[in-house]
Amino acid sequence: MYTITLSEDIKSRWPQYRGAAVYATVTNTPYDEGLWTEIAHFTEHLQATETTESIKQQTAIVATREAYRACGKDPSRYRPSAEALRRRLLRGLDLYQIDTLVDLINLVSLRTGYSIGGFDADRIQGTQLCLGIGREGEPFEGIGRGPLNIACMPVIRDTIGGIGTPTSDHERTKMSVDTRHILAIINGYSGSEGLHEAATLTAELLQRYASAEDCQVWFFE
Repeated sequence: MYTITLSEDIKSRWPQYRGAAVYATVTNTPYDEGLWTEIAHFTEHLQATETTESIKQQTAIVATREAYRACGKDPSRYRPSAEALRRRLLRGLDLYQIDTLVDLINLVSLRTGYSIGGFDADRIQGTQLCLGIGREGEPFEGIGRGPLNIACMPVIRDTIGGIGTPTSDHERTKMSVDTRHILAIINGYSGSEGLHEAATLTAELLQRYASAEDCQVWFFE
């Protein structure tokens, strides 16, 4: 199983970080009607109760933005994914429909405010992962974004390089309909409060919509 550690630079810049990981054997599909019913219900609730200003006060989103600043990155130029997803819905735009695993991770992120990395575990190199801070010139191919400047941005690396940031994951480890093993990393820049619930929700949705087996959940700091 994977070991996830924190580098000294991220510990010194943001010592309150806590993380959760969910690993499972899954069956992915292009689309799941039940999942999209849940997404539609959440969208209606969000649009009825939130504004683009109020989402900035959501605990996990505030903390992620502040962690970006502590690392030296402008969170208004490189928005954390949970904030970007909520903003998209509040603008009246539909959520991107990718595949069941990606859509499921997006729903958890929307509900909780956590920016979550969802990876095809079979494409990760090695079992030792580390959360650190991006370096100047460090190559990173964001999913659907092309080259992404991850300097001064929190980044999870495997043995050969970065695979995920709160803004975007890497093309190299992205999930597809062929994904059979998922590793989801929930980034708790706001600390441990709510992290267990987010991990439990992720596991439950994986079981409900992706026939998850051998589901394992663990926490790290």
